[in-house]
Parts: sequence; C-alpha cells; structure tokens
Amino acid sequence: MTDAVAQPAAVANAAPDTMAWDSRARRVMMIYLPLSCFVLILLFPFYWMAVTAFKPNAELLNYKAHNPFWITSPTLAHIKHLLIDTAYPRWLKTTMFVAIGATTLSLFASTLAAYAIERLRFRGSPYVGLGIYLAYLVPPSILFIPLATVVVQFGLFDSPLALILVYPTFLVPFCTWLLIGYFKSIPYELEECALVDGATRLQILRRITLPLAVPGLISAGIFSFTLSWNEFIYALAFIQSGANKTVPVAILTELVTGDVYQWGALMAGSLLGSLPVAIFYSLFVDYYVSSLTGAVKE
Repeated sequence: MTDAVAQPAAVANAAPDTMAWDSRARRVMMIYLPLSCFVLILLFPFYWMAVTAFKPNAELLNYKAHNPFWITSPTLAHIKHLLIDTAYPRWLKTTMFVAIGATTLSLFASTLAAYAIERLRFRGSPYVGLGIYLAYLVPPSILFIPLATVVVQFGLFDSPLALILVYPTFLVPFCTWLLIGYFKSIPYELEECALVDGATRLQILRRITLPLAVPGLISAGIFSFTLSWNEFIYALAFIQSGANKTVPVAILTELVTGDVYQWGALMAGSLLGSLPVAIFYSLFVDYYVSSLTGAVKE
C-alpha cells in the first residue's frame, strides 16, 4: 500500500523536472544556438582583422608553418607603420570631419522637412514625403557623374567640403522618411495646447517636438554617420590627393602598391577605422532601440 502511494508521488515530482529540462533544451536550440552562430559569423571579420593586424609578415606569408587563426609572435609593426609612415591620422581626421559635417547638415534639413510634411498638414504632403523617399532609391553610381560636374564647376573638387555637400543627397531622403514616422507617433494634442497658449511653430518645434523626438534624431544620426563614414564611390570620385582622402578610400588606394598588398597595415587600418562607428553605436544604442519601438504614448 505504501509503495502504491509513493509511486504516483515520484512521478509527480519527476514531471516538473522533465518539463523544465525540455523547456531549457528547447530554449537552447531555438534561441541561444542560433544567436551564438549569428554572433560568431558577425564578429569573425573583426577577429580576422585583429589577428592579421598583430601578426608579423613571416606568419602572414607562411600558413603552412603557422596557424592562420592564431598569433604566435604578436607585433605592433603594422600599426606603427600605419600611424607613423603613412598619413592615416590625417585620413581619420578628414573622415571624422566629413561624417560629422554631413550628419549635422542632413539632420537639420531632414528635421525641417519631416516636421513640415507630417505636422503642418498641407495638401499633398504624403506625396511629397513619398517623393523624397523615392529619391533615396536612386543608385549613387548613377548620380556621381552629374554631381562631379557640379562639384568641378563650384571649385570644390579634391576638397572634403565637396563630400559634406554631396552626402546629404542620399542621407536626407532616408532620414526624412524615418523622422516622418517618428513625428507621427508624437501626439498632436501637445502642439495644439501650445498653439492655444500662443506659441509659434518654431517654438513648438524647438521646445516640444525636438525634445520628444531625441531617440528618432539619434537613430537618424547613427544612420547618417555610418553611411558617411563608410561611403566609397563619391569619396573616390571627388577626392584625388592622398592627404585629403577618407579612410575607406585611402587604405585601399594608398596601402596597395602595384600587386603588393600590405595586409597587416590594411587590416590595422580597417580595424582602427571601424572603432569610431562601434563607439558611436555603443553610446547611443538605448536611444536607437527606443526609436524602433515607438515614441510618446498618449
């Protein structure tokens, strides 16, 4: 009789353990394993750049005697060559100047355009917003030919200012479309109350709408900064002298002589060039995520 009572109790106690194990195994298979594979694939290029940047040429050129995925004798020779023997610090400074300038100009124009399209409610505003977004779909490889003529006529060829003025042609359309969607989620009642109190549209934009739209502005800023930092076609077409080149163009054109690739310096330049964007993302990732989940709730 005692055994008959104890057996159902043991089965009942074992059931939660089995369910917990099944739930844990399902979580590992459905969440952690795919995420681990994704992170591994995503971070492997950065690992390869770091390994190549700190690996001496003897190991880089002899994979039969050395493991290609590990460093036996780390060296700083490639980074030293990049920072001292080349104009990489100036390339990095030029890239930062261009990215910040283009991002600031694009955010200013996009904010005014998005606010006018979404909040002023003039006739045909949805079609204007759609037209601005369609301009983003035009490939840069088609636009750089007529833009080159304009840049030469204004005397801006081989100047970083040319890139600051040209990059908004593909940054403003997308940022405007993004900010239109964010401004749409901000309640209209806030602006209506301000209008009743006698505030002007400029005061409303500066004191009410923009403070509430900070996550959207940061999201658009991250997008603009990243594209400006990594842009290649316009920087290659409009900049000729080595001193004024941006990092993406310079490491490809200045660190390759004939058929000789300075792999250590190339990977070191790519790794150092990716750090500002990574730092920029890490500082504002919370705002970026909040801009994707919505704005002010009514």
